Amino acid sequence: MKPSLFSSRRLALLALVLFAGAAVAQQPAEEPFWAKGRPKTDTAMKMAPVPAFPIPTPADQLPVKKMKLPPGFKVEVWASGILDARGLRQGDKGTVFVSSLFVAGKLYAVVDRGGRREVKTIAEKLFLPNGIEFVKGSLYVATPKDITRYDDIENHLDNPPAPVMVYDKLPGEVPHGWKFIKLGPDGKLYVPVGAPCNICEPDARFAKIMRMNLDGSGVEDVALGVRNTVGFDFDPKDGSLWYTNNGRDWLSEDLPNDSLNHVTKVGQHFGFPYCHQGNFADPEFGWGKNCNDYAKPALLTGPHAGTLGMRFYTGKMFPKKYQGAIFIARHGPWNRSQKYAADVIVAWPDGKGGIAKMEPFLTGLVENNDYLGRPVDVLVLKDGSLLVSDDHNGAIYRVSYGR
Repeated sequence: MKPSLFSSRRLALLALVLFAGAAVAQQPAEEPFWAKGRPKTDTAMKMAPVPAFPIPTPADQLPVKKMKLPPGFKVEVWASGILDARGLRQGDKGTVFVSSLFVAGKLYAVVDRGGRREVKTIAEKLFLPNGIEFVKGSLYVATPKDITRYDDIENHLDNPPAPVMVYDKLPGEVPHGWKFIKLGPDGKLYVPVGAPCNICEPDARFAKIMRMNLDGSGVEDVALGVRNTVGFDFDPKDGSLWYTNNGRDWLSEDLPNDSLNHVTKVGQHFGFPYCHQGNFADPEFGWGKNCNDYAKPALLTGPHAGTLGMRFYTGKMFPKKYQGAIFIARHGPWNRSQKYAADVIVAWPDGKGGIAKMEPFLTGLVENNDYLGRPVDVLVLKDGSLLVSDDHNGAIYRVSYGR
């Protein structure tokens, strides 16, 4: 990294941290939601969520040379300069839509101009617009408080239409309120509502995945006891829902695991806040509860791994062994002294509702106990290649095979 630019990025980040610290010093602040349950040890008290860089990393300084993949695969910078790049969706005409979260509050559209990607900002100053989906020409956008849509968006990228309100009855809480939304094979929009806490016993509005018609009507719960999912997809073979889940914080360095879960019937309860990772009761809320009364995870994906976006591989470019496999982005932990993950893993369903095995796929983004990048979402493009978003650097990478 060039010294001058490296310094400017670090100085900007330092200024942001100092500003936040000064604000805290001026008046006593309530304990942030992410700190509930944090032990008062020196090591734990130094931990806090890892902020994304306040400016994107230039393309020639992105960590692609550090990334490792199985033989025959290659990774390249697909687009850069996309501050806080998170959710990924592809439109009918090939436009890739990108959401953001805390740092940017923007929606982007990336258009391929003969191999050169042009990035357009189609909305800004939004409230944590992490959840996006493209349906019948419209871009649906979910914030903690509502769902709107931008109609005929690909024909109006330079002059987007005013958003149409779809649903305005979401709780609006910030803790785990950001969304990941997806169209199901039943034509309904699936929407999560995370727990408004690290660990608590929330009311019936929270800790679940629900679904609704595309006009916001017909809302019903699909899965309960879901602490925080920021990634799910539907099995192309049977249409069933699989989702990633972030486990509670501060219980220990190595517990509980994040998980990949399989919804096999409507209304299943997956344990939060009573049971974690399918096999042990919460020390505060688990008294009198039995983990066998709740649905078990299909796969444990690592303690505090930040398991986020996932997709079934439906393309043809990758070798046959990857057909029908699940690619999963892990953001990497912030409340663990030893960093790991910050990668993409791949898992294979066993055909019986569970997972047969899990392997690393894209690695190399942890160095000297620090993050070089942090994957958030994955997207299978129409040509069969795989896009991976990185909010830490404000970039999107493309993974291809044999070409």
